[in-house]
Amino acid sequence: MDTFFTGFLLSISLCLDIGIVNVAMIDVTLKYGRKAALWLGVGSCFGDLVYAVLALAGMSFLLQFVWVQWLTWLGGGSLLLWLAYKMAREAWQDASRPDTAHPELPSRRHLFGRGLTLAMASPSSILWFAAVGGTLIAQATDGTWLSTADFLLGFFIGGVAWTTFIILAAHHGGKTLGSRFKQGCHVASALLYLYFAALVIRNGYVALLN
Repeated sequence: MDTFFTGFLLSISLCLDIGIVNVAMIDVTLKYGRKAALWLGVGSCFGDLVYAVLALAGMSFLLQFVWVQWLTWLGGGSLLLWLAYKMAREAWQDASRPDTAHPELPSRRHLFGRGLTLAMASPSSILWFAAVGGTLIAQATDGTWLSTADFLLGFFIGGVAWTTFIILAAHHGGKTLGSRFKQGCHVASALLYLYFAALVIRNGYVALLN
């Protein structure tokens, strides 16, 4: 049980960072509702779980390869720049869109895949696993299959618990403040994505070209 709670708490510590996945869950909650956001959130939980498994298998070893570093930093930077543009465009559209207009609801598969992709492309998640989480996760189990499964279950449930909290908070905020809350979230999202994109590109330049 101690291993389970270790996994749960480590997952919460990862989710506490105000990163792109949290912003995306808020955005989807405001646009499409809680069920749609839950699919995206569960997808992100599986993305984090992939990194947790890689950490148990020796993720630091993979990061030694130059092609992995290029894929991580430039791929993540490009995705973040695109998301910054998308959020800025949607903030502009929300300013003139009637409250009764609703965008088309994406499929569950699309939402799940988007959450999975965002979690694995998130620079804050990558840094967390590479600098802190990888070492802690590697030391959290005794090496047996039972201990590993117990840890991963706690880690996954921690992510689902945080997802539920974010969705309910976003739903309440949108219900209370209306369209202005949604527009403000889009503006904040665009700025956050732009900041992370600049950070990722700068770190990639320093690490790979200097």
